[in-house]
Amino acid sequence: QVQLVESGGGLVQPEGSLTLSCAASGFTFSTFAMGWFRQAPGKDREAVSIISGAGYTYYEDSVKGRFTISRDNAKNTLYLQMNSLKPEDTAVYYCVRHNPERDYDYWGQGTQVIVAS
Repeated sequence: QVQLVESGGGLVQPEGSLTLSCAASGFTFSTFAMGWFRQAPGKDREAVSIISGAGYTYYEDSVKGRFTISRDNAKNTLYLQMNSLKPEDTAVYYCVRHNPERDYDYWGQGTQVIVAS
């Protein structure tokens, strides 16, 4: 069974840093593109960053230069290093699997990130 379990969220001050992790299981992790979405209260979910199995990356414009997505295929783990955090980064962050036939077909439970002084 496919499982995606996020961790690492919490409360951080503006300009601070956090690293999110996603432990994946139940599928051949290295063959799938993976990503991070986020959803702020009252807003739609949006793609934050995506990484292919080979390491090709995409970043939403507002996080370019501040966030870094990476993966460790040997550990079946996805990461999001978040630096220079802003209050507008406050959201629930979700780990997602991209299926080329079914779009984003599995989602983690989410981890809360709050950026506030």
